Amino acid sequence: MKNLLFPFALILLLTQASCAQNLKALAKDVQIKVPTQITPQAPKLTNEEVISGLKEALQLGIEKAVNKSSMLDGFLKNPEIRLPFPPDAIKVKEKALQLGMSAQVDKFETTLNRAAEEAVKEALPIFKDAILKLSVQDGFKILNGGNGAASTYLKQQTQTQLYNAFLPKVKAATAQVGLTSYWNPLITKYNAAAKLTGGQQLDPDLDAYITQKAIDGLFILVTQEEDQIRANPAARISDLLAKVFGSL
Repeated sequence: MKNLLFPFALILLLTQASCAQNLKALAKDVQIKVPTQITPQAPKLTNEEVISGLKEALQLGIEKAVNKSSMLDGFLKNPEIRLPFPPDAIKVKEKALQLGMSAQVDKFETTLNRAAEEAVKEALPIFKDAILKLSVQDGFKILNGGNGAASTYLKQQTQTQLYNAFLPKVKAATAQVGLTSYWNPLITKYNAAAKLTGGQQLDPDLDAYITQKAIDGLFILVTQEEDQIRANPAARISDLLAKVFGSL
């Protein structure tokens, strides 16, 4: 009996060893894959959503910018857009201050900014018309264009119209506040001194200067509003704005 059991036990032992080796080999061949965490993708934007979202963002930006700049001291008390003494006539300011005319200089600079504050009230209808014409192609280009892209587009589309609309308002505003009553004495005294010394006499176009600076200042504010919407989720005050700008 013992002679019979020995071969059987040997066969069983060899079979178990072979199975163990096969299992080890199988374990090496089989790689257990751990499921990776899948990040949900943002829903794909439709053309209509992109255009509507950009129009809403621009509408929000222009309204805030116009409201800020057109209020009393909107230009005068904002150092980012305040109109300074015309750079082309800075020598006039220096001469006037030497002559003790600082009060006249202050009044003159105040009237420059008052005229700008009045002029920008004309901007909203022009802006809104440009926003309505926004195409799908322009929309995706603006959306992916980074900070200020929408404002740059808007400026390109409205620059001429804004200038033509602002200029009459500037002229009326400067006439109403008597800007020339501050400007003429400064220019007269400077030109009189320049004539004696052989210097160049000046007569800069104040209305053109104010008009362009008013446009530039307005777009500084529009750009700030746009960049705020791009950077700050809290500024995206609607579901559409959150979806469009959250996709970036």
